[in-house]
Amino acid sequence: MSHMDEKKNNGTQDPNEPSTDEGWWSSVLNDENIIAESQTSHDLLSNEYEINMSNVDWDYVQRIYHNDSIISLHVYGFNRGGLLVEGENIQGFVPISHLTKMSSIDTEMERHESLPGYIGSNLSLKVIECTPIKKRIVFSERAALAGEGQRNNLFASLKINDLITGKVTNITKFGVFVDLGGIEGLIHISELSWGRVQNAAEHVKIGQEIQVMILQINEHNGRIALSLKRLETNPWVTVSQKYKIGDFTPAVITTITHFGA
Repeated sequence: MSHMDEKKNNGTQDPNEPSTDEGWWSSVLNDENIIAESQTSHDLLSNEYEINMSNVDWDYVQRIYHNDSIISLHVYGFNRGGLLVEGENIQGFVPISHLTKMSSIDTEMERHESLPGYIGSNLSLKVIECTPIKKRIVFSERAALAGEGQRNNLFASLKINDLITGKVTNITKFGVFVDLGGIEGLIHISELSWGRVQNAAEHVKIGQEIQVMILQINEHNGRIALSLKRLETNPWVTVSQKYKIGDFTPAVITTITHFGA
């Protein structure tokens, strides 16, 4: 039995590996929110379309979200980040990475150029984020492919330290989003490798199927924290056995900064 299989079966975490405490998770969400909100603000100001949330029935939206229902909405606009959609008592935003056709388009420029073609069409969508205090509703066409209720089934079956296979759907400055079959999990950039990560795209590619470890599950917020690096043994555990102070050893310079190399 491998080191990782043993951990999965025992449901325990290696004491030598860092835990995902509230501070870690807060920093992940802070990175995500700062970037997402700054992009959304820029996108809305740079386009003639705006989202007017005054007519939204928030109780209705939350029922759709908690029931993991699929809803058909009309596309009435777009911005740099994705599509603007609306229906009776509901409207919001579909990120470009959550449109099913985008996985077959190679470049970011081509994805943006394809957005005007969606105007006037209807999309089958799921609510993947509903935050009334921020007047924020986010939809996903890709999540709807899994069918109604699938998110709830997945949350019921997933366990911390489980190994699961998913598909990379989006790569950002703060990490990598992975579709687990109806739910998206996040590999924070600090969980991609035991070494320093400059660019997440150097480690995974969009559309790639990868195996990940589940670090934390928050069903209330729909958040799942994942790790890629913990599928491998932590090299820092044995570093003191391999190297001693004063040893001479060959090395490769990987990065030069203002404070050293």
